[in-house]
Amino acid sequence: MTTPELDPDIVEAPYPFQSHLGFSFAAWSTDYCRLELPLTPALMNRYGIPHGGVHAAMLDSAMGFAGCYTDDKDAPRLAMTLSLNVNYLGQARGGTLLAEGHRTGGGRKTFFADGKITDEHGTVIATGTGVFRYRA
Repeated sequence: MTTPELDPDIVEAPYPFQSHLGFSFAAWSTDYCRLELPLTPALMNRYGIPHGGVHAAMLDSAMGFAGCYTDDKDAPRLAMTLSLNVNYLGQARGGTLLAEGHRTGGGRKTFFADGKITDEHGTVIATGTGVFRYRA
């Protein structure tokens, strides 16, 4: 599967939590989003690995953005998370987390998505599923 190109005219400005964590868009298109996060000491837990909340936030964001793509930056589509499930599977060995989200279904008011986090070496770190409700 080829990765969609990132159109710089579509990407929204970072919101405060996104800026705080430090993740950015790598790709965003209909039903798909990929985010990148360079790992810094502030994101690590007591064991020296990324805190599980970082994984959850990345998955939540990637899956949510996957269902909210619009090609009009001035008319953003918004959603809120109704349910989020995270499976922690491995440890990052590299210095960057890559989160991918895919919208898998839904309707006019809600959508479903799945996601995966890897490091730059392709190691699967976490997976997740979510249910999101579009905001009116």
